[in-house]
Amino acid sequence: MSPIRSATIAALASAVVATTLTGCQIGEADTDTSPIVIAVDLELSGAAAPVGRTYQRALELKRDQLNSSGALNGRKIELKFKDNRSDAAESLRNIADFSSDSQVSAIIMGGCNECALGAVGTINEKRIPTIALAASGAVTNPVAERRYVFKLGPNAADSAAALTTELRRNNVRKVGALVSDDDYGREGMAALKSELQKANITLREQKAKITDTDVNQQVRLLTSGKPDALVLWTPPEQAMLAATSAQQTTFRGSLFLDAGAAGDLFLGGAAKATERATLIFTQTMAIDDVIATTPAKAARRQWFQDYTARFGGYNGASSFAADAVQLIADAELRAGGEIGKVDRDGLRDVLETSQMDGLSGPIRMTPDNHSGLMPQALTTLVARNGRWRLAG
Repeated sequence: MSPIRSATIAALASAVVATTLTGCQIGEADTDTSPIVIAVDLELSGAAAPVGRTYQRALELKRDQLNSSGALNGRKIELKFKDNRSDAAESLRNIADFSSDSQVSAIIMGGCNECALGAVGTINEKRIPTIALAASGAVTNPVAERRYVFKLGPNAADSAAALTTELRRNNVRKVGALVSDDDYGREGMAALKSELQKANITLREQKAKITDTDVNQQVRLLTSGKPDALVLWTPPEQAMLAATSAQQTTFRGSLFLDAGAAGDLFLGGAAKATERATLIFTQTMAIDDVIATTPAKAARRQWFQDYTARFGGYNGASSFAADAVQLIADAELRAGGEIGKVDRDGLRDVLETSQMDGLSGPIRMTPDNHSGLMPQALTTLVARNGRWRLAG
């Protein structure tokens, strides 16, 4: 059996095949061969296009893998893409269009925090299950007001706790932080300040708009305070710009990157500036460093290899998109319902109790927690010779 399949899909496939064979012995059994239609709202142009295109590639690869695996019992996944142009208003129009399409079972949204937050009301009003890849905790909280909204990706509190552990381990007493001026950045700084206060580490911060293509001024202001370390809590492109800017100053301290700053495995032009930098992220980013001793690790390694083979390099964000497709496919099969009919409420109910050892790590949704990536999914990586490696 292909290692791309989750244990849930494998078990479901076996159960469905057994049921079908039994039915054939007593008469013709009805089989649902209707497509599983997933609508996708992504940042394919505009400021957030690099990660949006990564998600698109990952979604298409995962779709192709599941469709060729035979695990969907004759059904196929179809993806319907719309570009939101990195604009919340355009994203909201896309969500409204998707929710009016009776063929669509669920929606996957990209990494735009403002887009996901702006669409929450429409998603709940239209009762269409949606998994957002945006990082902000406000996407899914309070859960009572976001029953149809789920989130898949690192959580600020988990990342802040892991970063602080590393800062303490490196005897850092003074930190400068470059923070994205958005919901995730504000949430992250609140979490990081709380953790650093407990560790008696001082913090000075500067903000960067997500559209900024020059962060030299902010970095100079931070490094002028002579911190022991810089924390980069920004999107990947800005983190690389900041690392390069810091190298051009007198700063000789350590670099620490939040999970939201993770991008490509290979650091390219920023390789020298990021050498020995620390990143809090999922194991899959450097899974080629890991011996595949479990089915989950084997699946992650296979995903890493398949993505790299198709696209010529690996991007850490890709596994979140792939896991979102897997969660929806699993939920669709488990929800059952009338053959050929979309049952969004049934799919939502199953999503809310979903558990799997995903490509990104352990994932667990509950009625009280719609942000599924568990803290155990995060690990420590270090930049060595132009790429990310597992620490140690």
